[in-house]
This record gives sequence, structure tokens and C-alpha cells, in this order.
Amino acid sequence: MPISRRSFLKRATLGALAVSAFPQILSANNSSKAFIDKLLPAPVGGGFQMDDYWIWGSSVIKGDDGKYHMFADRWLKNIGFQGWVTNSQVVHAISDTPEGPYIFSDVALPVRGPEYFDGLVTHNPRIIFFKGTYYLYYFGTTYDFPVPQAGTQWQDDWFERAWMNKRIGVAWSKSLYGPWHRPEHPAIEPRPGKWDATITTNPSPVINPITGKILLMYKSSPVNSAPPLLLGVAEADDPLGEYRRLSDDPIFRFDTPDNQDNDVEDPFVWHNGKEYELIMKDRFGHICGEEGGGVHATSKDGVKWNLSNPVKAYSRTIRWNDGSVSLQANFERPFLLTENGKPTHLFAATGSGPQPWNFEKTWNMVIPLK
Repeated sequence: MPISRRSFLKRATLGALAVSAFPQILSANNSSKAFIDKLLPAPVGGGFQMDDYWIWGSSVIKGDDGKYHMFADRWLKNIGFQGWVTNSQVVHAISDTPEGPYIFSDVALPVRGPEYFDGLVTHNPRIIFFKGTYYLYYFGTTYDFPVPQAGTQWQDDWFERAWMNKRIGVAWSKSLYGPWHRPEHPAIEPRPGKWDATITTNPSPVINPITGKILLMYKSSPVNSAPPLLLGVAEADDPLGEYRRLSDDPIFRFDTPDNQDNDVEDPFVWHNGKEYELIMKDRFGHICGEEGGGVHATSKDGVKWNLSNPVKAYSRTIRWNDGSVSLQANFERPFLLTENGKPTHLFAATGSGPQPWNFEKTWNMVIPLK
């Protein structure tokens, strides 16, 4: 049987790195209104989907042509959903409105050869505009086995071998239509012997409008079999680096009854002109009260974060603009389209199928905000 993302994560253990090595640095921040109250009904048929492809995580920006440009993941459905770690490519889709539907335009970051750190896979994009240039963050990976095709018999260790080579890259272009210039080396490398010893992945960059610096939140793990999946933060004067860690330790620690090392993931960070804000996935529901729901937090420096009160940012229960309501099994990779520091639309990867991670199809959906 092909190894799934969930079974791969479940079988891993903390190893020798002690939990007590990391401080608890979160506190409550009282606010009058929950972020979730900003959510409006989602448009049926909005977002981005393609019939023959799995579609995943999105990042959207308004271009100088007045159109909205989405960068997203896709890979052929006939490879199987696990092909995200071996076959994904970042693609470009366009819409006249933020809600979509988005229409496929081109492959932004294609395969370029196994000799490159990102040569066989590009995934989880984040797009920003900085000093006249577009920068496309992503993770890339490569591996030393044949690229899976339709009907390929997966080997038990393929997922882990591809997963362990994940590194953050930053491509750049003067145009959202490309061409995209690709780096020779990752933007930020793992650190042997540290909490982020194995991979760097799932970048969330944000420009600080006060300092002009780039804050980059990322995910990693201290051991060779995935969890604990932890979040760190770095800073640079320019999107291409050099990135400096702002903390030697992970930045989120939760005292929860399940597994405090693996409670949140996939943050999206923005700056409102006064401070940083983020939303991220609550994996087990111990923080916001819903498994797979979202939490909201704020920070002055990007290192010490305060949970909002109310903390809930979004739910897997979706209200649609035709009056229907659905409980989505998955609501992943949350992304906010922001204009002038204000979020206007929430995007997320979702899917339909008999149970979580057993999809019949996937797409990127969108929810307008008040």
C-alpha cells in the first residue's frame, strides 16, 4: 500500500530531543470580535479546480493588469493523492475577480531536473511584491527514484525519501506571467542538531511596512521521521536573503492534552500597519475547539505571539451563497488576500470524498470577508 501523509506522520516520534527544551511563550490577547465573524458565504463554483488534477494550496495577488493571479499546486489525479510529494508543480491561474473561478494560465515552476534541490517538485506557493519585483516562495524537493507515473507501484520508502529533501526556495520575476528565475540554493537550510535539523518547508513571508524587512515563518522537524512538526521564524533585508533566525527555538508551544509538539501548522502571516497577525490550522481542536479549525494570533515582533480572545479564525463548516451549509472534511493551507493591510478574502484547499485525506477531488475555495 502507498504510504499516506497521515500514516507517515503518525508513525514518527520525538526521538532524543526533549520537549522541555522549548519555552511556552503564548498568552491571551483580549479582543472584542472573533476573526471568524468576518467570514461571508462562500461562492459556489468559486476558487480554482481542474478536472484531471489534484489542486492544493493557493496564494493570490492583484496584478498591475487589474486581474487576480493565483499560484497553486497541481498534479495528475491518475498518480494518486500521495503524488503531491513527488509530482506537484506550482501553476498560475487568473480571474477577473477575487472569488473566481480562476482559469489555468501556465506552469510557473516546472520540473527542471533531479540535480536541483527543487528539481522534481514545487509546492505550497506564497507570492509577494517587493520593490518592483514579484517573489514566489515555495518548497521544492528532489529524489533518487523514478518519477511516479499512472499505474506506478509505490515503494514503501518513496514518500519519506522525497519528504526529507524539502527545502524553501524563492523565485523572482518582473511579471506574474514569468519567466521565473529559480535559485541554485535554498533560501533557508536546516540546522543539524537543532529543532529544525531536517527540512525547511511551507514558507509564510510578510513584508514589515515599518522596517521594510521580510519576516519568514517556516516549518521543520528535529528528527528524520517527520513529527514533531514545529514552526520557526527568520528575517531578511531582501526576499532572496540572507535569512537570520529571530529565535533559536520554535515559536509556538501549547499545553494541550494531546501532543504539544504538533498542534498547529500552515500559518498565514500579515502585517496590519501596527503589528503582525496570523491565522493557522488547529490540528486537533484543543485551541479553538474544532479539529481542523483555525486560530488567530497577534505579535509585535513576530516571535512572541498572543492568542486572540475569541481565538477562532475559521471553521470547516462552510456557509455557501446558495444557502446551503456543508462540513468540509479538510480545510487546509489557509491564505488571506490582503489589500492595504486588510484581509479581503480567505482561500483554502479542500476536497470531497468519503473521509479526510481520502479524496475524490480537491480544489481551492474562497470565502469573502466583511
